[in-house]
Amino acid sequence: MKKKYVYWCGIFCALSVLCAFLFVSCGPNVNYIKRVQSLEEDVSSPTTIDELKEAIQKYEERVEDIIQADAQTGIWWKILATRYMDKEMYGEALDAFRNAVSYYPANQNLYYWIGVCAGYMSKASLDFDATGTNSKQTEYLSLSESAYKRALELEPTYARALYGLGVLYTFELDQSDKAIPLLQKLLTIDTKNIDGMFVLARAYYMNYDFQAAIDMYDEIIRVSSSDASRAEAETNKKVVLNALYSE
Repeated sequence: MKKKYVYWCGIFCALSVLCAFLFVSCGPNVNYIKRVQSLEEDVSSPTTIDELKEAIQKYEERVEDIIQADAQTGIWWKILATRYMDKEMYGEALDAFRNAVSYYPANQNLYYWIGVCAGYMSKASLDFDATGTNSKQTEYLSLSESAYKRALELEPTYARALYGLGVLYTFELDQSDKAIPLLQKLLTIDTKNIDGMFVLARAYYMNYDFQAAIDMYDEIIRVSSSDASRAEAETNKKVVLNALYSE
C-alpha cells in the first residue's frame, strides 16, 4: 500500500508541475496567436513598425483591386450610356452617364453628354402642372446648363460644350446674350464651324445686332462648301435685312 501511495503521489506531483508549466508558458503564446489572427483578418490596430509594414503589404493589393474594379464599373456605365444613346433612349442614357460621372467626376466628356441627354429630355417632358408651367422641363434645362458649364470648367476650350451651351441659351432658355461670347470663343477654336456660325448669327439677330448677324451669314456663304448651307444663309440674311430696314 505504501508503495502505491508513493507512486500516485509522484504521478500527481508530476502532473501538477506539467500543468503549471503549460499555464505559464501558454499565456504569452495565446496572446501572440490572437494578435496574428487579428492581423490576418482585418489588421484593425497595427502598432509596431513590423505590424504596420505587414498591414500595408497585405492590403496594398486589395486596395488596388478595389480601385481597378471601381474604374471598370465607371467604364461599363459609360459604355451602357453610349448604347442607350445609339437607341435614342435618352432618359436611360442620362441616368447611366450620371452613374459614370460618380466614378469619374473630373471627366468633361461625361458632363457634356449629360447636358445633351438632359436637353433631349427637356423636349420630351410634358408634365404641365395646374399653373401651366412645365416644372420637369425646367429641371432638365437647368441640369443641361449646369452640366455644360461644368464641362467648360474642366476644359475651357471644349468646343462641343461651347456649342451645346450656346444652343441651349439661344433656342431653349431665351438668353442669347449669354450665347454670344461662348459661340465667339468657339469660332476662335474651330474657325469653320458652320453650325456654330448659324447659331451665333441667330443669337445676334435675337439681340437686335442685325449687322453682326448679316456679317455672320456672309461669312457662312463665303466659307461653306455646302450648297444647302449657303442657301439657308442667303434666306436668313434676307430676313435680317428686312428687319434692319424696317426699323
